[in-house]
Amino acid sequence: MPSYRSNPLGFGFNIGMTPGVKFLLIANGAAFVATMFMPVLGTWFGLIPAWVLHGAIWQLFTYQFLHAGIGHIFFNMLTLWMFGTAIEGAWGQSRFLRYYLVCGVGAGVCVTLIALLLPAYGDPQAVTVGASGAIYGLLLAFGIMYPNAPILLFLLFPVPAKYAVMIFGAIEFFGFASGGSGVSHVAHLGGLLVGYLYLRYGGFTSSSYGYSSRRGSPSMFTKWFSVEEWRIAYHTWRRRRLKKKFDVYMRKHDGDGDGYIQ
Repeated sequence: MPSYRSNPLGFGFNIGMTPGVKFLLIANGAAFVATMFMPVLGTWFGLIPAWVLHGAIWQLFTYQFLHAGIGHIFFNMLTLWMFGTAIEGAWGQSRFLRYYLVCGVGAGVCVTLIALLLPAYGDPQAVTVGASGAIYGLLLAFGIMYPNAPILLFLLFPVPAKYAVMIFGAIEFFGFASGGSGVSHVAHLGGLLVGYLYLRYGGFTSSSYGYSSRRGSPSMFTKWFSVEEWRIAYHTWRRRRLKKKFDVYMRKHDGDGDGYIQ
C-alpha cells in the first residue's frame, strides 16, 4: 500500500490518485453533470431539513455529491485530491471512505438539527448541497496526521497544517455566528466536529501516523458504521433465536415424557 507519511512537494499537494479518491471524484462529477440536465435532482437529493423531518432520510447522504456550480465542485474536488490521497494512502480505501462518508452524513445531521431547533441560524426549507462537510473532516484528519506539513492558506501563504485547520475552524465559527452569508458554515463546523468525534471514539488511536486502527473491542462508532459488525450481530441474533426455539421444543417433549435428555 502506498505511504504518504512524507509529503515531497509540500503545501498539501500529492502526486497520484488513490482508488477511493478516484471513486469520489467520478461520483461527484457524474452527479454534477446529471443535475445540469435535470435540475430537479437538486431538490430531490439536496438536503432540505424540513423534508428530512418528514421522511426524506436519503438526503443526509446524497446531498454531499451535489454542487451548486463549477467553482463549488472544482475547489471541493481539488481539496479532496490534495488531502484525500495522503489520508487514503495511510489508512487504506475502506477506512478512508468510511471516514469521509461519516463526516458528510454527520455534517448533514448538524445542518438539519440546527435548522429545525435554531431557525435563526438555518432555514428548514433551504437546500444545502456540497461535499464541504466531508472535506472539512479530511482537513482535520490531515492536520492531525501531518501537523507540520505546509499548506498554502488561500493558495497564497504557507502555514503548518495544524494551524491552518484552526484558522479555517475559526473562520467558519465566526461566519456561523454572523449568519446570512449563503455558505453553510454549520456543515463545515459539523464536518470538523464529527471528524474529531470519529477519530477520538471510532476505533482509532493516536500514533506517529496521526491515527491508526485500534485493536481490541470495537467502539460505538465502529459498531454502527461497520458492515462486519452488523453481520456478526445478525448471526448472533439468529443463533440465539434458534437456541430459544430448540429449548422450547425440548421442554415440550420433556413434559410429555418423550424427552431425549435424561
